[in-house]
Amino acid sequence: MTIKNFKEMLKKIFLGLFVAASLACIADPRVKVEVLGSFNLKPDAQQAVVTKELASLLENYHYKQVMLNDSVSEIIFDTYLKSLDAGRNYFVQADVDDFNQYRSTFDDDLKAGDLSVPFYIFNVFQKRYNERLRFALGKMNQSIDFTANESYPYDREKLPWFSSTEEADKIWALRVKYDLLNLKMAGGDVAKNLQTLKQRYDNLVSQATKTNNQDVYQLIMNAFTETIDPHTNYFVPIRAQEFNEDMARTYEGIGARLQVDNEVVKVIEVMAGGPAFKAKILNVNDRIVAVAQGKDGEFVDVIGWRIENTVSKIKGPKGTLVRLKVIPAGQELSAKPVIIELLRDKIILEDQSAKKSIKTVKSGTKTLKIGVIEVPAFYADFKAYQAGDPNYKSTTRDVKLLLDTLKAQKVDGVIIDLRSNGGGSLLEAIELTGLFIKSGPVVQVKDRRGVEINEDEDPTIAYDGPLAVMVDRFSASASEIFAGAIQDYGRGVIIGTQTYGKGTVQSSIDVSKIISPTDKLMLLNEKKEENGKNGTVARQNAPQFGQINLTMAKFYRVNGSSTQHKGVLPDIQFPMVYPADKYGESAEPAALAWDTVKPSKYSPVANLISVNATLVKLHEQRMKVSDEYTYLLDDITNFRKRDAETSVSVNEATLKADREVQEAKNLARENKRRASRGLAPLKKGEVKASDEFDFIEDESLKIIADFISFKK
Repeated sequence: MTIKNFKEMLKKIFLGLFVAASLACIADPRVKVEVLGSFNLKPDAQQAVVTKELASLLENYHYKQVMLNDSVSEIIFDTYLKSLDAGRNYFVQADVDDFNQYRSTFDDDLKAGDLSVPFYIFNVFQKRYNERLRFALGKMNQSIDFTANESYPYDREKLPWFSSTEEADKIWALRVKYDLLNLKMAGGDVAKNLQTLKQRYDNLVSQATKTNNQDVYQLIMNAFTETIDPHTNYFVPIRAQEFNEDMARTYEGIGARLQVDNEVVKVIEVMAGGPAFKAKILNVNDRIVAVAQGKDGEFVDVIGWRIENTVSKIKGPKGTLVRLKVIPAGQELSAKPVIIELLRDKIILEDQSAKKSIKTVKSGTKTLKIGVIEVPAFYADFKAYQAGDPNYKSTTRDVKLLLDTLKAQKVDGVIIDLRSNGGGSLLEAIELTGLFIKSGPVVQVKDRRGVEINEDEDPTIAYDGPLAVMVDRFSASASEIFAGAIQDYGRGVIIGTQTYGKGTVQSSIDVSKIISPTDKLMLLNEKKEENGKNGTVARQNAPQFGQINLTMAKFYRVNGSSTQHKGVLPDIQFPMVYPADKYGESAEPAALAWDTVKPSKYSPVANLISVNATLVKLHEQRMKVSDEYTYLLDDITNFRKRDAETSVSVNEATLKADREVQEAKNLARENKRRASRGLAPLKKGEVKASDEFDFIEDESLKIIADFISFKK
């Protein structure tokens, strides 16, 4: 894959420094010379090397066996333009006409590691983006008429590109009017609203100036990989680190969530159990203005920095010291900062982990206790596992502990809630299934070599009682493996809507593994210390060359059917809010096709066909008299109507009347719902978020109650 012949290696050794230096600044002769002012981001030598290797990797090892050619190039080109300006709010037609000369050359450029064209396109985008925001800021000083019968076309995706700057100005004037009208209808005087909107646009301009070449490269590679398949993804080093932390549900740091507020990093949450929480010296709304490493490290001012760069300074290995200059909440930024010291530790993201609750449901004269386990993802701390940590974090380990607790509390049944669970670790899906079956095949994986059957080999069962699994359109990948296996084994009842339909398997590859030693040496000689507010700061343990999650296989249920495109069809189905032609695998143009393999040999726990038929009848009887079901159908109708709209009135009277009608309808519905539950009605404008009602969960509780009655 990356082995070079002897002659090429010698050439790189002697010319390495020259090539590395020149790759970052050489101008492609095809690119039209244009004065873009400060909008002049350039690719670097490492990006060129990585691009060449990834192009080769995708051609030779991707499951699709796709060849990069002119037709693929055109799709990459279109995908890239759409990623930059999906709403067609920035580019003008002349820009696109200029770009079109490169439509069929993206494939050749990527294989050669030449990124000058996509960087040029991005720089033009940045220039147009800045021009539009500057125009919007200029409208702040002009009077605006909210009585004209005009509409703002907020979704221009299917409209032509702006024909001229004058047309762009006209549409953006309507956008400013719409933004101000929203603020006016929300309350506040004219001066305050103007200041709020000005600050919003100023912040957008400020954030745009912090864009670096890693951001651009991520966009380019997204367009490239998504053209091949929607689930093959390359991550630049800092994004790879974030992805791996998300998979592990752990990281090493101080245990605080941060965000940028007017160029200053603010604490928005102190996480329970972390160093900041235990020390009780950092609070919500405190602002961090400088960071230093260790007892004697020099403080670095971080005001105006990108959030990720500040975070990278604060995070670090367990047991190391970080010092922060903090302006306490409520004090002016000019106040003298307080210096605090914190010893970093391993942080477990509990709020993103599996968690349980116990619900009650009436079944005849009995009240049943149902344990509901919400599983947000199939996560695993692979690093800790490989290091032999007996307490490594994973979905299966967390759910096993929750099941043990629920059994001790003598629940009558369990619901696993996989709604909006986008998947994760394939191994975790297999092991989680193993908690509910004795042993046997769980999923089949097909790659270029053939089909491999993955089994649960542990004969122990963590829970053998009544089981239901809740899914929706955004339950994907590992969620579909688990739900499909539970359904095929007849181990439980699947409730919800057709799932996403992601039936592909990705392998995470550290790109440094495919970079030749010669190229690494060349890049090390070229690499400079990257710091400062506009630079990219490398994170602890971040893959030096990034990471690619490459589609190398497809998975199949034990019955032989792929979940690709079709997903898992629940035993008891609800109407789908999100249409399949717009959401899910079937909406992805580059998605792999559905197919089947030979069924594996497995022994179902039970045959639930007749039971499910009865459960469906009981469910449908309840739906005929359910106000909530009527609301759901009404919501679907309204969603489809809103989804089809592309413009909104900027006439104050018209917009206000439309919103009042909708708000009155929503209030009447909510009060009818509250009355049925014995709650006091709400007044106009009153919000009671704590009284939110989960209709799908409520009906799922009734379905499992019916199921329990059959089991007995």
